[in-house]
Amino acid sequence: MFTEGFIINSQTDQPITLQTKLAILATALLSFCGVLLETSMNVTFPELSKLFNVPLDIIQWITTGYLLVVTITMSMTAFLLKKFPIKNLFLVAVLLFIVGDVLSVIATNFPILLAGRLIQAGATGLSMPMMYHVIFNTIPGYKIGTYIGIASMVISFAPALGPTYGGALSYLTSWRYIFVIVLPLAIVAAFLGYKTIDLKPQGIKKKFDFFALLLMSVTFFSFVWSASRFGTKDMQLLNWLLPLIIGLVALVAFIFVNQAGDSELISFKPLTNRVVALDAFTYMSLMFINIGISFVIPIYAEIVFGVSPLVAGMILLPGSIIGAVTSPLSGMVYDKYGAFKPILTGICTMTLAMILFCVSESWATSIWLTVLFTILRFGVNLCFSNTISNAQANAPRLQTADISSTFNMLQQYAGSLGTTILASVISLHQNQTTNHHDYVAATMTGGRIDYLILLVLTVSLVAIGVYNWNLQREKK
Repeated sequence: MFTEGFIINSQTDQPITLQTKLAILATALLSFCGVLLETSMNVTFPELSKLFNVPLDIIQWITTGYLLVVTITMSMTAFLLKKFPIKNLFLVAVLLFIVGDVLSVIATNFPILLAGRLIQAGATGLSMPMMYHVIFNTIPGYKIGTYIGIASMVISFAPALGPTYGGALSYLTSWRYIFVIVLPLAIVAAFLGYKTIDLKPQGIKKKFDFFALLLMSVTFFSFVWSASRFGTKDMQLLNWLLPLIIGLVALVAFIFVNQAGDSELISFKPLTNRVVALDAFTYMSLMFINIGISFVIPIYAEIVFGVSPLVAGMILLPGSIIGAVTSPLSGMVYDKYGAFKPILTGICTMTLAMILFCVSESWATSIWLTVLFTILRFGVNLCFSNTISNAQANAPRLQTADISSTFNMLQQYAGSLGTTILASVISLHQNQTTNHHDYVAATMTGGRIDYLILLVLTVSLVAIGVYNWNLQREKK
């Protein structure tokens, strides 16, 4: 079966070639390196804050800014995948990654480090949608769940592994080795991609809409800036309300500009399908929870329990491993039983974990946090990959690039919001203290509120999951 230049494998007996597997591996390897670096610096924030003499609410832009640029870049990938050969885009992504990596290694001040991070973010924003796009357009339908599960393992495992990876290197050597070690992996990915990626562009008549990109960038930045200002010492109503209003105005303008005329940045047509829209909200909420809690736990453990960055990162390691194993297995369950058995089971498991986070906050230990995070990650990975697979199954094949780009864009932005909002809640309480004892108590209070926010979100996902399941049952 052919779809405007892309060969879609639908036969149940068609083998998956070695070239296809290596092409997926190349995009997955580069995506893994990029996503790993999203959160690997979180545990180094206290050290970097002292080294560069920059407050924590500014240092956190190393992660927040990274996620923001990833999101903005992803908004362009649907257009780029239709317009240009994927191999060329992949090689551009590798080049950006290497340049950003080198800048980060040699950074002597915060602006240079931030610049390196933002350049690398552009590479991640290109590579992740490409990974999904290659899978959707080369893998037979009967194996989609398994391969999307493997791909989602990269996206969900890497950010949770990041604090452990960053904490170990920061403790044993230097935070600069966080960037040194991934460089050979990027070079290997470049070689594999150059040899194996061979998908032609679908073709598109519309022109790229630079004005829409500007409006979307203003929208995303304004919302994140508003959230980040909420937790500062000089917090005033205008400081966070004004950027919020600017973001809302820019969002309305973007929607109008993007949908009008002959140019287009990204197509939101798939979201007019209620099933796809519900899956999109679930998908981005899962990343909000995954990235957000991966930020909160190490910071909480370092300040409240007084552990080292290495120990703080190790708290997330068992959950990261369990999540990595769960993703491909959940994809196999999807291929055999459909989407909603693993999705609803996963969401309910996440809700249970967040209830335990809330009720045990006053007596929790590092080991207990490790157990709860492991339960949470098991739930997240049961439903993460199956959510995008379910959306793709309920949309036309022509919308493959749009769904891949839109879902990845939304989940990365959700990660940026998750980090910023949860960090601001903690900072809001910390900035009202004058001594170490109060600072620790304030961090505990902020962490408690963060847990409640995530609990409300998981309960909402249960309701949405049940509604979406019934909606699809009625359509059959």
